[in-house]
Amino acid sequence: MNFHAVKAIYKFEMSRTRRTLLQSVVSPVVSTSLYFVVFGSAIGSHINEVGGVSYGAFIVPGLIMLSLLTQSISNASFGIYFPKFTGTIYELLSAPVSFIEVVMAYVGAAATKSIMIGLIILATAFVFVPMRIEHPGFMLLFLVLTAVTFSLFGFIIGIWADNFERLQLIPLLVVTPLTFLGGSFYSIDMLPPAWRTISLFNPVLYLVSGFRWSFFGESDVSIGISLGMTFGFLAACIAFVWWIFKTGWRIKS
Repeated sequence: MNFHAVKAIYKFEMSRTRRTLLQSVVSPVVSTSLYFVVFGSAIGSHINEVGGVSYGAFIVPGLIMLSLLTQSISNASFGIYFPKFTGTIYELLSAPVSFIEVVMAYVGAAATKSIMIGLIILATAFVFVPMRIEHPGFMLLFLVLTAVTFSLFGFIIGIWADNFERLQLIPLLVVTPLTFLGGSFYSIDMLPPAWRTISLFNPVLYLVSGFRWSFFGESDVSIGISLGMTFGFLAACIAFVWWIFKTGWRIKS
């Protein structure tokens, strides 16, 4: 394992965050804080509790997960797409660096940024609502697993995209709607039976539900199913990335 190469790529990607601190960190935190104000205060004042939890606290895990998913995908997809766009990816491919080391560096940097933002948003949430975390170990586990999984997914999108429009296509038209419809702001028990059944086919529901369980001990689906779905998606992303580098799809052509 060439740890010097991994460290060099990782530091380069992290330095980009420091250069664009306002866009990379401040912007998503401010945007999420507005959600706390609008949904937690304005709407929350008309909703007493959801599952025995105040509405302001109930939406915190969903908001963190929303930011985590979007930031993980955005950071990883742009990180690998930009070398393709500028042509410097061929220097990377010709260097004595294995594809495992390349993926570790890019995905590790993207996941690190997303986890940092998630933790900052979590700290910000305590300013707006009283809250508890019943299972902090599981909370950190879901945070890391989700960041790594969707950073891998973003890495795949960055390889697939051949222009900046495609780079934003899946996050905007697929991932964000699925996140909003995945129980971020409500419990699926509040839905009619038909829509409740449809919601069970939304993979984001299991991420949000498991993450919410780590806070309050209550969730729409069992913690075991949530962990199983998360590990399953992680395995699928790893397998697809391995296939990309084995075949050179969208990299060498």
